[in-house]
Amino acid sequence: MMPYLALITILFATTLCQLDAEETDARLLVQAARSQIGVTLRYDGSYQTLEYPQGDVPIESGVCTDVVIRALRKAWKWDLQKRVHEDMKAHFSAYPKNWNLKRPDKNIDHRRVPNLKTYFKRQAFQIPISSHAKDYQPGDIVSCIVPPHLPHIMIVSDKKTREGTPLVIHNIGLGTQEEDRLFDFKITGHYRLSSQ
Repeated sequence: MMPYLALITILFATTLCQLDAEETDARLLVQAARSQIGVTLRYDGSYQTLEYPQGDVPIESGVCTDVVIRALRKAWKWDLQKRVHEDMKAHFSAYPKNWNLKRPDKNIDHRRVPNLKTYFKRQAFQIPISSHAKDYQPGDIVSCIVPPHLPHIMIVSDKKTREGTPLVIHNIGLGTQEEDRLFDFKITGHYRLSSQ
Protein backbone atom coordinates (compact mmCIF):
# COMPACT_ATOMS: atom_id res chain seq x y z
CA MET A 1 0.00 0.00 0.00
CA MET A 2 1.35 3.39 -1.00
CA PRO A 3 2.28 5.62 1.95
CA TYR A 4 -0.16 8.49 2.50
CA LEU A 5 2.52 11.19 2.04
CA ALA A 6 3.64 9.71 -1.28
CA LEU A 7 0.05 9.63 -2.53
CA ILE A 8 -0.49 13.28 -1.52
CA THR A 9 2.76 14.24 -3.30
CA ILE A 10 1.66 12.51 -6.52
CA LEU A 11 -1.77 14.14 -6.41
CA PHE A 12 -0.24 17.57 -5.78
CA ALA A 13 2.24 17.15 -8.64
CA THR A 14 -0.55 16.00 -10.98
CA THR A 15 -2.65 19.04 -10.06
CA LEU A 16 0.30 21.38 -10.68
CA CYS A 17 0.90 19.81 -14.10
CA GLN A 18 -2.78 20.24 -14.96
CA LEU A 19 -2.73 23.89 -13.86
CA ASP A 20 0.44 24.51 -15.90
CA ALA A 21 -1.21 22.94 -18.96
CA GLU A 22 -4.33 25.10 -18.51
CA GLU A 23 -2.20 28.26 -18.18
CA THR A 24 -0.24 27.31 -21.30
CA ASP A 25 -3.47 26.68 -23.23
CA ALA A 26 -4.86 30.05 -22.15
CA ARG A 27 -1.62 31.84 -23.06
CA LEU A 28 -1.63 30.22 -26.52
CA LEU A 29 -5.24 31.30 -27.05
CA VAL A 30 -4.47 34.89 -26.07
CA GLN A 31 -1.39 34.96 -28.31
CA ALA A 32 -3.41 33.60 -31.23
CA ALA A 33 -6.03 36.30 -30.74
CA ARG A 34 -3.39 39.02 -30.40
CA SER A 35 -1.70 37.88 -33.63
CA GLN A 36 -4.78 39.14 -35.51
CA ILE A 37 -4.15 42.75 -34.43
CA GLY A 38 -2.89 44.75 -37.39
CA VAL A 39 -3.93 41.91 -39.73
CA THR A 40 -7.72 41.93 -39.46
CA LEU A 41 -8.36 45.60 -40.18
CA ARG A 42 -12.07 45.78 -41.00
CA TYR A 43 -15.44 44.66 -39.71
CA ASP A 44 -17.49 42.86 -42.36
CA GLY A 45 -20.47 40.74 -41.38
CA SER A 46 -21.66 39.99 -44.90
CA TYR A 47 -22.75 36.44 -45.69
CA GLN A 48 -20.07 34.50 -47.53
CA THR A 49 -19.84 30.96 -48.85
CA LEU A 50 -17.01 29.18 -47.04
CA GLU A 51 -15.04 26.03 -47.58
CA TYR A 52 -15.92 23.22 -45.18
CA PRO A 53 -14.30 22.27 -42.93
CA GLN A 54 -11.67 24.89 -41.97
CA GLY A 55 -13.48 27.66 -43.83
CA ASP A 56 -12.73 31.33 -43.18
CA VAL A 57 -13.45 34.74 -44.62
CA PRO A 58 -10.45 36.78 -45.84
CA ILE A 59 -8.15 37.46 -42.86
CA GLU A 60 -8.21 41.23 -43.48
CA SER A 61 -11.86 41.37 -42.40
CA GLY A 62 -14.36 39.65 -40.20
CA VAL A 63 -16.60 40.05 -37.18
CA CYS A 64 -16.22 39.53 -33.44
CA THR A 65 -16.80 35.79 -33.70
CA ASP A 66 -14.02 35.46 -36.27
CA VAL A 67 -11.49 36.58 -33.62
CA VAL A 68 -12.57 33.65 -31.44
CA ILE A 69 -12.80 31.20 -34.36
CA ARG A 70 -9.32 32.08 -35.65
CA ALA A 71 -7.73 32.07 -32.19
CA LEU A 72 -9.09 28.62 -31.33
CA ARG A 73 -8.04 27.29 -34.72
CA LYS A 74 -4.49 28.63 -34.42
CA ALA A 75 -3.91 27.88 -30.73
CA TRP A 76 -5.71 24.60 -30.22
CA LYS A 77 -6.42 23.33 -33.76
CA TRP A 78 -10.15 23.60 -33.05
CA ASP A 79 -12.43 24.05 -36.03
CA LEU A 80 -15.47 25.80 -34.58
CA GLN A 81 -17.10 25.76 -38.01
CA LYS A 82 -17.15 21.95 -37.94
CA ARG A 83 -17.84 21.60 -34.21
CA VAL A 84 -20.81 23.95 -34.22
CA HIS A 85 -22.18 22.57 -37.50
CA GLU A 86 -22.05 18.97 -36.28
CA ASP A 87 -23.67 19.86 -32.96
CA MET A 88 -26.38 21.85 -34.72
CA LYS A 89 -27.07 18.96 -37.11
CA ALA A 90 -27.53 16.62 -34.15
CA HIS A 91 -29.36 19.08 -31.85
CA PHE A 92 -30.84 21.77 -34.08
CA SER A 93 -33.76 22.43 -31.72
CA ALA A 94 -31.32 23.44 -28.94
CA TYR A 95 -30.07 26.42 -30.93
CA PRO A 96 -31.63 29.89 -31.31
CA LYS A 97 -34.16 30.43 -34.09
CA ASN A 98 -33.29 34.12 -34.60
CA TRP A 99 -32.77 33.70 -38.35
CA ASN A 100 -35.79 31.52 -39.28
CA LEU A 101 -33.57 28.75 -40.62
CA LYS A 102 -34.97 25.26 -41.11
CA ARG A 103 -31.58 23.55 -40.96
CA PRO A 104 -27.95 24.33 -40.11
CA ASP A 105 -25.87 26.52 -42.43
CA LYS A 106 -22.16 25.69 -42.28
CA ASN A 107 -21.27 29.05 -43.84
CA ILE A 108 -22.59 31.27 -41.07
CA ASP A 109 -23.81 29.39 -37.97
CA HIS A 110 -20.45 29.44 -36.17
CA ARG A 111 -20.08 33.17 -36.92
CA ARG A 112 -23.17 34.08 -34.88
CA VAL A 113 -22.71 34.95 -31.21
CA PRO A 114 -25.96 33.31 -29.97
CA ASN A 115 -24.90 30.03 -31.59
CA LEU A 116 -21.43 30.16 -30.01
CA LYS A 117 -23.00 30.88 -26.63
CA THR A 118 -25.27 27.86 -27.05
CA TYR A 119 -22.41 25.63 -28.17
CA PHE A 120 -20.15 26.69 -25.26
CA LYS A 121 -22.97 26.13 -22.78
CA ARG A 122 -23.75 22.71 -24.25
CA GLN A 123 -20.07 21.78 -23.86
CA ALA A 124 -20.21 22.81 -20.16
CA PHE A 125 -17.79 25.73 -20.60
CA GLN A 126 -20.13 28.28 -19.04
CA ILE A 127 -19.12 29.78 -15.70
CA PRO A 128 -20.81 32.47 -13.59
CA ILE A 129 -20.95 36.06 -14.80
CA SER A 130 -19.23 38.40 -12.38
CA SER A 131 -18.77 42.14 -11.95
CA HIS A 132 -15.34 41.56 -10.38
CA ALA A 133 -12.28 41.86 -12.62
CA LYS A 134 -10.43 39.15 -10.68
CA ASP A 135 -12.94 36.54 -11.87
CA TYR A 136 -11.87 36.92 -15.50
CA GLN A 137 -8.80 34.94 -16.52
CA PRO A 138 -6.68 35.14 -19.67
CA GLY A 139 -8.28 33.12 -22.43
CA ASP A 140 -11.81 33.37 -21.02
CA ILE A 141 -14.47 34.18 -23.58
CA VAL A 142 -17.07 36.80 -22.71
CA SER A 143 -20.26 37.68 -24.56
CA CYS A 144 -22.17 40.92 -24.12
CA ILE A 145 -24.83 43.13 -25.67
CA VAL A 146 -23.77 46.32 -27.44
CA PRO A 147 -26.70 48.76 -27.27
CA PRO A 148 -29.31 48.62 -28.36
CA HIS A 149 -29.30 44.85 -28.91
CA LEU A 150 -26.22 43.66 -30.83
CA PRO A 151 -24.57 40.48 -29.51
CA HIS A 152 -20.80 40.69 -29.18
CA ILE A 153 -18.03 38.32 -28.08
CA MET A 154 -14.41 38.83 -26.99
CA ILE A 155 -11.39 37.05 -25.52
CA VAL A 156 -9.94 38.12 -22.17
CA SER A 157 -6.31 39.22 -22.51
CA ASP A 158 -3.37 38.54 -20.19
CA LYS A 159 -2.75 42.31 -20.02
CA LYS A 160 -4.50 44.48 -17.44
CA THR A 161 -5.14 48.12 -16.70
CA ARG A 162 -3.38 49.77 -13.75
CA GLU A 163 -6.52 49.10 -11.73
CA GLY A 164 -6.32 45.38 -12.52
CA THR A 165 -9.10 45.06 -15.10
CA PRO A 166 -8.18 42.65 -17.90
CA LEU A 167 -8.13 43.99 -21.43
CA VAL A 168 -10.09 42.16 -24.12
CA ILE A 169 -9.21 41.22 -27.69
CA HIS A 170 -12.10 41.65 -30.11
CA ASN A 171 -13.38 43.18 -33.32
CA ILE A 172 -16.10 45.69 -32.54
CA GLY A 173 -15.83 47.66 -35.76
CA LEU A 174 -12.25 48.65 -36.59
CA GLY A 175 -10.63 45.26 -36.94
CA THR A 176 -9.05 43.22 -34.17
CA GLN A 177 -8.06 45.39 -31.20
CA GLU A 178 -6.86 44.91 -27.61
CA GLU A 179 -8.77 47.32 -25.39
CA ASP A 180 -10.03 48.13 -21.90
CA ARG A 181 -13.69 47.28 -22.61
CA LEU A 182 -14.49 44.25 -20.46
CA PHE A 183 -17.21 46.03 -18.51
CA ASP A 184 -18.33 48.55 -21.15
CA PHE A 185 -21.42 46.54 -22.03
CA LYS A 186 -23.83 44.21 -20.25
CA ILE A 187 -22.16 40.80 -20.00
CA THR A 188 -24.41 37.94 -21.13
CA GLY A 189 -22.02 34.99 -20.93
CA HIS A 190 -18.69 33.93 -19.41
CA TYR A 191 -16.94 30.82 -20.72
CA ARG A 192 -13.73 29.07 -19.77
CA LEU A 193 -12.81 26.57 -22.45
CA SER A 194 -10.52 23.61 -22.10
CA SER A 195 -8.40 22.28 -24.94
CA GLN A 196 -8.57 18.78 -23.46
